Amino acid sequence: MGKVLVLNQDYSALSVCTIPKAFLLVYMNKAEMLAESPEHFLRTVSEQFPAPIVIRLNHYINLPYRGVVMTRHNIFKRDGNRCQYCGTHDHLTLDHVIPKSRGGKTTWDNLTTACKRCNSRKGDHTPEEVSMPLRQRPFRPSFLMFIRDFSGLADSEWLPYLGSKERIPSIR
Repeated sequence: MGKVLVLNQDYSALSVCTIPKAFLLVYMNKAEMLAESPEHFLRTVSEQFPAPIVIRLNHYINLPYRGVVMTRHNIFKRDGNRCQYCGTHDHLTLDHVIPKSRGGKTTWDNLTTACKRCNSRKGDHTPEEVSMPLRQRPFRPSFLMFIRDFSGLADSEWLPYLGSKERIPSIR
């Protein structure tokens, strides 16, 4: 318990917030509670209220495109904290699939998680040149996909509001 999925008026995922913030939005009639926790409650001296899990705002909030910020931490999350060459969880670094020295960019589609050993072994080559196939092709996750699949925040109650799980591009 601890996080609440916030939906826009059109039921599209907007953000994640704390339970007290979500409760305040519901209490002030700025949002409606769509799902509540059956075992967790917010208590006052004289009353008990169900803890929200999913809320929907009463007024539409127009936000520009929201993407996932490309950080080392988020790339590790996307790749399941595993080396994309050998599968280990130890001594992880970032690797440019197409090396920077060969014009490779620092983008979601060219960065992958690699252990120090594999990163060193691959060196200044492409995976094909050194026969080190990637377990999954690097990709830019959408905001919804990131909340649902990689953030570690998603509650099972959120799934009907986040859509079906998309298949992650795989090479093997």
